[in-house]
Amino acid sequence: MVLNTVRFTTSNWVKIHTFGALLCMIGFSQLALAEQDVYFGTGSKLGDGIYHAVLNDDSGELSSPKKVADIKAPGFLAQHPSLEVLYAVASIDKKPVVAAYKMAKNGQLSFINSVEIGDGGGAHIAVHSSGKFLLTAQYGGNSVALFSLDAKGSLIERAQLIEHQGGSNVVPNRQKKPHPHWVGFSPDGQYAFVPDLGMDTIMIYRVATDKPQLISHGRADSVPGGGPRHMRFSTNGEYIYLLNEFALSVSSFAYNKEAGTATLMSVTPTLDEGLKRQEAFNSASEILVHPSGLFVYSANRGHDSVSVFHNNEVSGKLALQETESVRGSYPRNINLDNTGKWLFAAGQHSNTVSVFAIDQTNGLLQYQTGKTVNVPEPICVLFKH
Repeated sequence: MVLNTVRFTTSNWVKIHTFGALLCMIGFSQLALAEQDVYFGTGSKLGDGIYHAVLNDDSGELSSPKKVADIKAPGFLAQHPSLEVLYAVASIDKKPVVAAYKMAKNGQLSFINSVEIGDGGGAHIAVHSSGKFLLTAQYGGNSVALFSLDAKGSLIERAQLIEHQGGSNVVPNRQKKPHPHWVGFSPDGQYAFVPDLGMDTIMIYRVATDKPQLISHGRADSVPGGGPRHMRFSTNGEYIYLLNEFALSVSSFAYNKEAGTATLMSVTPTLDEGLKRQEAFNSASEILVHPSGLFVYSANRGHDSVSVFHNNEVSGKLALQETESVRGSYPRNINLDNTGKWLFAAGQHSNTVSVFAIDQTNGLLQYQTGKTVNVPEPICVLFKH
């Protein structure tokens, strides 16, 4: 029997090694595509639960959203800072509640428990970095509520309810009384912030260190008739960007973290006056700061667009760069994925979530044709961290 032999030269070995490495790279990339879980909160008319999809980091494509929790109007969502627990402001038996869910590896949600808010429906929700409590803002109830959490993330009780007082009355139909619209915390967790649409101000509370409790600390007034809605901190923690729903503008504040105070510096329109007049109804809805700190985004309902700002991190000043159509109707919410490569716009009236690639050099948006997905009345987009 004659055995066939193959003579391997140095060149052959190099080619084989290179090809093998290439195969390994291709194989691993296919097996380990970066993916993110994303959840969608839905509204009170068509919203019938919380939906889940998977994002492909590389392509920006979302899997077809599937309902993973049956609950009425789970508008805004938040995740526990260290546990795989999701919270929603929603309704059970026609009563406003905060509901807690365990997040599974496949994106499914398992109901843990719920606690009644007891003062109107929640418009927003945020969990403190300690994981010991969360806050909700009641637009109709004129209040902020604090809910204590146990070590596993379950809701214990509504431990505090603070009612705001007064209204600016600059916009008569919307500002006769307080309307808390957002809740969040300073980067160090020492203060809580509540933009109040009816009062044209941000209410500031100190977070007690001995037990979960908010203590009145001060306020930061915005522009009269602006209608404060949502806010974000700059990535360096030195500035606050407050979105004014009525005025379609962003109020920029200098933040003193030692004193827990904010001073208004400037106001930047999200749309020019000509664009504002093109629609019978325009209102701002959401504001985001890019992880790089260089770009800020806000959503415009009516005009149905996203405004892109360049952010000067040294001065805190914003400069409007472009307004990009969301290719949907009434963008109630926008959000960035965990990598900062993609922006998602939830069209509440079009039942769509559209995808935009973010240019990492200038922050500009590029609509991704064919990647829009359908969700019934989406009003919140949350990426699992």
